[in-house]
Order: sequence, then structure tokens, then C-alpha cells
Amino acid sequence: MLKSVFSSLKRGLTKTRTVFVGGLRSLLLGRRLDEALIKDLERRLIESDVGVKATRRLMDGIREDHRKGELTRGEDVLEFLKRELKAMWPPQDRELRPPPPGVKPQVILVTGINGVGKTTSIAKLCHALRQEGRSVLLGACDTFRAGAVRQLEIWAERLGVAVVKGQQGGDPAAVAFDACSAAKSRGVDVLILDTAGRLHTQDPLMRQLEKIRKVTEKQVPDAPHETLLVLDATSGQNALRQAEEFHKSAGVTGIFLSKLDGTAKGGIVIAIKDASDIPVKFIGVGETPADIEPFDPERFIEAMFEG
Repeated sequence: MLKSVFSSLKRGLTKTRTVFVGGLRSLLLGRRLDEALIKDLERRLIESDVGVKATRRLMDGIREDHRKGELTRGEDVLEFLKRELKAMWPPQDRELRPPPPGVKPQVILVTGINGVGKTTSIAKLCHALRQEGRSVLLGACDTFRAGAVRQLEIWAERLGVAVVKGQQGGDPAAVAFDACSAAKSRGVDVLILDTAGRLHTQDPLMRQLEKIRKVTEKQVPDAPHETLLVLDATSGQNALRQAEEFHKSAGVTGIFLSKLDGTAKGGIVIAIKDASDIPVKFIGVGETPADIEPFDPERFIEAMFEG
């Protein structure tokens, strides 16, 4: 799904490449490698939200290769980092999980706390699916905020898709039920369900999310087929905590990392990988519906270090 265009990914990572990787180049180029420089590099990586675990692993490798005489110059360290960062990701299926053979619609549940760009990310995913020629229906299961439903409706109007909604303050699971019924009767390919912005500490909301999951499963076999957690790349360590906690309680199968174009700390992708086994499946690299990229670790690191 979604053929990645390297130029748009590179453009979306401009801040990260300029500030983060540019800062590494300024630190390392033209200098001989010693312990003082390694410590400076270690601090720079941690400050850039690469994460303590990943940073320590990288530093252990640098110190070992330096001891063996294989790393002696700062510029050599840049190539080492690029190579090792690419190698950090194990092979993972990053495609959207399909429904069982012969089952329609494919149901995608989208969750995440308020303010992470959840509705915009849904619009991007909807646009990408429509570009593939697939029909999409949206379900507005965030019944707690009238603004959330209206925001989803505005995007739906722009994208030419329909929205199933309920009354403000109504039962979100009832909206999910109606949305599944509508999607089946209309022969829709994909149903995307928006949910209320939840914190992992809000037990009633988490229980409501579980109720939505049970309702969709009764309506459509094995639904939801994908549960995407939207995380805000600009939120740094908060995104890590959300990934850890939602992984425990929400049955998340993939991450949509939003607002990568708005941060110089694209290294958060690396830290998220260490904090959770949930694969990052999509990244948001701009403000328009077309600004969505499938996450490919090798392309991502290439785009970070390009230029």
C-alpha cells in the first residue's frame, strides 16, 4: 500500500535532517574520535529523543569499534550510525491487516489522546485508500466532543466520503454498530472508526473502547482488523509513554506517527521502536491529506541523513 515517494519523505524530515543530523555533522566532522567526543555524541542523541536504550546500544558499538581501531574519525561515526540505525528494525509486516477472505468491510479502529492529530491522520489514511480505488466510510465514535464529529465531517466532505454519527453524548458503541451495518449494506471496502481522545489512566474510556471492539467483532468477523494508535512526534517522551500504555490496554496493532514535519526530533521513531513492539506503519509528513507515507525504516534513515 502507498508507494513511498522519497522526495516527499525527505521534505517532511527537513527539520530533523537540518537540526538533528546537521548537529551531528557539526559535532563529528573533522574531529578525531575520543572518549570526550563519544560522550558529547551520547548526550546529543539522548537530547534528540533517540532514547536511552537505543543510545546506549549505539555507544557500546562505537566504543567497541573505537577500541579495535575501526572507528577513528568523526565522519566514520556518521556512517556507523546510519548503518546501525537501519539494522535496528527487525522484519515486520507494516501493511494494514486485511479481513478474512471474503469479508467486507475491512475495519480500522483509530485511537489516541486528544491533540495528537488523530482526525487529520484519519483523513490522510482515507485519502490514501481512496487513491487505491477503495471505497471508505467513516464512523464518528467520538460522541463526547461535538467539535470532533464536525471536524471529521469537514474532512469527509473534502474527501467525498460519508460519515455515520450519533447524538452528542450518546453511546459510541452504538455508533460503531450503526457504522458497521451501513458499511455492510453499502458494500464499502473499508470502515474507519474514530474514537474519543483517551488517556490510558481513564478507565471508563478504555472500557468504552473495549465495548466498541466487541460490537464491531459481532458485526464483522475478526473486526477490528487493525487498531491504529496515533502518536504526536512532537510530544517526545509523552509519545513513548502513550505507546507503552496503549500497548498494554488497547490491543494496538500499528502506530501512525503524526507531525513528523513539525519536529527536529525524528529520532523519536527509534525510541518508540525500543519502547514497544508495535510497528510504526504510517507517518504524517505534512498538513495535506496526501502527506502520508508508509514507514520504511531504511528509506526513513536514508531521508534523515540525505544531503
